[in-house]
Amino acid sequence: MTLAAGSKLGPYEILGQIGAGGMGEVYRAKDPRLGREVAIKVLPASFSQDADRLRRFEQEARAAGVLNHPNITAVYDIGTNQSDGAPYVVQELLEGETLRSVLAGGRLAPRKTIDYSLQIAHGLAAAHGKGIVHRDLKPENLFVTSDGRVKILDFGLAKLTHQEEGSQVTNLPTATAGTEPGVVLGTLGYMSPEQVRGKSADARSDIFSFGAILYEMLSGKRAFHGDSAADTMSAILKEDPPDLSVTNQSISPGLERIVRHCLEKNPEQRFHSAHDLAFDLEALSTTSGSPSAIGGVKAARRPAVGVPVLAAAAAIAVGGLLGHFAWKGAKPSTPSYRRLTFRRGNLGMARFTPDGRSVVYSASWEGQPIEIYTTRAEGPESMPIGVKNASLYSVSSTGDLAISLRQGFLNGPQGPGTLATVPLGGGAPRSIAEFIDDACWTPDGKQLCVLRFLEGHTRIELPLGKVVYAADNGVSRVKVSPRGDRIAFSQGKRGTRALLVVDLSGKTTTLIPEGILGQGLAWSPSGDEIWFDDQSGGGQFAIKAVDLSGRARTVSTMPVGMIVHDIARDGRLLTERYASAPGILALAPGASRERDLSWFDGSRLGGLSDDGRLVLINEQGGDAAGRWGAYYLRQTDGSPAVKLGEGTALDLSQDGRWVLGRPPDSDRTYVLAPTGTGTPVALDERPYFEAISYLRFYPDGTKLLLLAAEPGKQRRLYVQDLPAGKPVPIAPRGYGFEGRPVSPDGQWIAVYGEYSEDMFLIPVAGGPTRRAPNTKGDFEFVRWAPDGKSLIGLVVGSIPARLVRVDVATGRRQVLKDIAPQELSGIIDIAPVYVTPDVASYAYGFGRAAASDLYLVEGLK
Repeated sequence: MTLAAGSKLGPYEILGQIGAGGMGEVYRAKDPRLGREVAIKVLPASFSQDADRLRRFEQEARAAGVLNHPNITAVYDIGTNQSDGAPYVVQELLEGETLRSVLAGGRLAPRKTIDYSLQIAHGLAAAHGKGIVHRDLKPENLFVTSDGRVKILDFGLAKLTHQEEGSQVTNLPTATAGTEPGVVLGTLGYMSPEQVRGKSADARSDIFSFGAILYEMLSGKRAFHGDSAADTMSAILKEDPPDLSVTNQSISPGLERIVRHCLEKNPEQRFHSAHDLAFDLEALSTTSGSPSAIGGVKAARRPAVGVPVLAAAAAIAVGGLLGHFAWKGAKPSTPSYRRLTFRRGNLGMARFTPDGRSVVYSASWEGQPIEIYTTRAEGPESMPIGVKNASLYSVSSTGDLAISLRQGFLNGPQGPGTLATVPLGGGAPRSIAEFIDDACWTPDGKQLCVLRFLEGHTRIELPLGKVVYAADNGVSRVKVSPRGDRIAFSQGKRGTRALLVVDLSGKTTTLIPEGILGQGLAWSPSGDEIWFDDQSGGGQFAIKAVDLSGRARTVSTMPVGMIVHDIARDGRLLTERYASAPGILALAPGASRERDLSWFDGSRLGGLSDDGRLVLINEQGGDAAGRWGAYYLRQTDGSPAVKLGEGTALDLSQDGRWVLGRPPDSDRTYVLAPTGTGTPVALDERPYFEAISYLRFYPDGTKLLLLAAEPGKQRRLYVQDLPAGKPVPIAPRGYGFEGRPVSPDGQWIAVYGEYSEDMFLIPVAGGPTRRAPNTKGDFEFVRWAPDGKSLIGLVVGSIPARLVRVDVATGRRQVLKDIAPQELSGIIDIAPVYVTPDVASYAYGFGRAAASDLYLVEGLK
């Protein structure tokens, strides 16, 4: 019987009906005792005679009543309607809409998805901690309040796991109600495989349902959907949903991996707890604004313009490295970490000695020149071996070291050096070869495999002089296999890398295509796998492994960067915990010294006006700016920064009058914010594009240059008049840009070929494209010179950052100046760099090693 407004139900006054469903009717009511409005769920009298429905209703009340969490609907009271004996439960009254209603508007932005998902995960963790499994998680049972809080509803199908011991396991394939194993419960499309099979469902079943919901939030489509119930159940049991990158190109690899890990068919291979799930989502939530974030990468090429570099905060303790899991295969291991180095500075390479009891490494400590040290595996003391101004390459099975002789600091000026050998016990180095970038002993300790830069090419040689592989550039980290029959190495363009192996005959195999954001690699003791470190676009750090057929797995994930250095014969891993602290330095017009313009703890440079008097600062990834970050404008004379908006700033117009910002929770909406007086202008690109990669102002600030993709098409370059013009394509597909790509007269655009290192000059008005000579490989574009006849750029990987000018007609290079902090100790990168047209003033971001510590890891498999 429907309750009329004004009627009484126990002490509660009914105000009106909210809704009805299979588990009862819901009313808005007032509690006169406390003066608050509540929601009351009443089981209809006709159902109260159904013992099973009554049991489930009472179970919901008991389950929810023991939970007290901001992401779970609060239960205040239970009672019985005196007129017909129908039971009811009193809950908090929520204002808002269900997640199903939210999803009716289409997929959600990644930021919002992560926010909602993190709240759901915290709520599930609280319920699972009380022994309660929801068993019917779906968008209809998730409520988004008007202030953005997500609440889990309806524990009507919850199972009290501590009461399951006396359950009778049956062989019934299906049923409509019940909590025993052997009974199918839940909502089709969001059931876990074990629910579909009628097996016992624990907390990992909720995690599967969560994964299906997360997939739907990101893609706008159901993860499992068929023409019939049987088709849907078959999809849950046997099929994987389409890759998210197919439906939403802005999804970070880290977020997609979380979805896939939730949706593993075998519950043993999913997240083992909602706490672990929340842990990984929390890691993404601090970096989700940067799909190409590369924190922890020491010497990567500068990322695309407008995307801030995010580095792991030095305050994160390695003692918190918990919740690791295997991506595919066996149960997760429980690793232990032992710190081996304790001094301030920056590490080079580290290797085990032949017996595995000691470690050899090179480092620049406390600003001193680089030197080679040894330490015992139990630590903590390190002893120099007496070889200074040298960095380590490799340790042979006979106890000889392969080293590089060079002057300066670890990350100071460097390049191909002199390869030498020296006994582990010390002595005078013996020089062997020049122009060597890396070296590795063969297993017998008799030969050296080297990476040599010679005549404009990078060559892998084994033995010295015999070339087994050659490339124009981008090769690093050569490692000979334990069997001595293959060489593993990485190669990449513009930041990300691929992992390859080459045998002694020169046959090359690509194990992982370009996309790795990491530095180190090492062969497993058996020689069957190569382990390497990686970081996804969402910010998740991981140690991974790939076998010789290209099958990859995640060995362990963690919230801080760990670089793979070496693996001992017994499987112990030698890694480097790595974190950097960002900063901004600038030379203002007329100044003789650089000034530190960093504002809070996550300052990243976003732009410099052409007069050199204004810098744009993104506060991202630190504690001060909050979850979504903020952007600021600051004068280069050191005046206090002025906050312009929340989110991320993408560009500062060259006249310093406008900032292009991206608000939180948006992927194709932007704000044109004036740096002086005026009102911000909204810019909505959703009607035109499915995804946008980069945006830049034209020199006069009246147009935007975009790299974007229309629905169902590949990305290309567009020009758009501000503030509300329609984007117009100006180039064929297959180009990308960075820096300030538009010539001063607006007639030419300097772009990179997406599948080459070459730069091209594209005429805006149409006509033949020109190749820019001498811009391949080590040239990183910054801006056009004022004359429009030359390009200004950086020599890639150089510290100090070396500015050069390249004539677009002849390719002739001219060195302009070197840029670097006065104190080079611990400097790991200098990027991005902005210069005024006359190159007299400049600003640059830099990363300094806030943590560079060697660790011994045991227990990873």
